[in-house]
Amino acid sequence: MTSVPARPYDFDLQPGKAAMLIIDMQRDFMEPGGFGDALGNDVSQLRRTIAPLKALLAAGRAAGMLIIHTREGHKPDLSDLHETKKARGRGAITIGDVGPMGRILVIGEPGHDIIPELYPIVGEPVIDKPGKGAFYNTGLSDLIEEHGIAQLIVCGVTTEVCVHTTVREANDRGIDCLVLSDCTGSYFPEFHEVALRMIAAQGGIFGWVGDSTGVIAALTAPAEPA
Repeated sequence: MTSVPARPYDFDLQPGKAAMLIIDMQRDFMEPGGFGDALGNDVSQLRRTIAPLKALLAAGRAAGMLIIHTREGHKPDLSDLHETKKARGRGAITIGDVGPMGRILVIGEPGHDIIPELYPIVGEPVIDKPGKGAFYNTGLSDLIEEHGIAQLIVCGVTTEVCVHTTVREANDRGIDCLVLSDCTGSYFPEFHEVALRMIAAQGGIFGWVGDSTGVIAALTAPAEPA
C-alpha cells in the first residue's frame, strides 16, 4: 500500500488491486475538426490532459497495471440509442449523422476511435459504452470482478459528464476512485473545477482527487525491503 497525495485526504493506493480507467479520449471529442469542435467547443481545454496522461499511461504499463479504455458510441443501426439522447441538444447535426470524422459517435467510424497519442496496446480492454457511465450496459463490472479490482484511477473526459457519472456508479458498487485533476478535462473550466470539488466534498463523498505526479511517484517508487 502506497500513500498518494489527494483531497480530502491521502489515497492509499494498492497497485495489485488498482486499475487505470481512461474515459472517452476519442477523436471526435479531442481533435480540431471533430464533433466537439464543430459544436463550438474549445478542444484545447481537453487536449491539455494528453501530456500528463501519456506519462501516467507509460508508468502504469511499466508497473503492469490493468489499463481499461472506454469509448462512448452506438451500434451502426443505432439500436442502442435512446431517442431522448439523440434528440437532446437540438443541434444541426447529432448522433448517427455524418460529421467531420464519419458518422457521429458510431462504432467503427474514425471519430469514434481513441486518439493516437493514447491508443490502447494489445491486451488493454476497450469498453464501448452507449451511455455516459462506463458501467451502464457494458461488461465493465464483470471485468473488474474478474481481475479483483477494488480501486480505479480515473482519467478522461469530460469531468462533469462521463467521468462524474462513472465515478458515482463505481462508488455505488463499493469501488474506491482516485480522480486525477490534470488527466481529466472539460470544455468548460468552471465545470471541471466544481465537478472535482463535488467528488472530494464531505470527506470524499464520491472519492478522492489527486494528480498524475503523485500516482507516477507511487508506481515508480523502489519496493520497500521485506
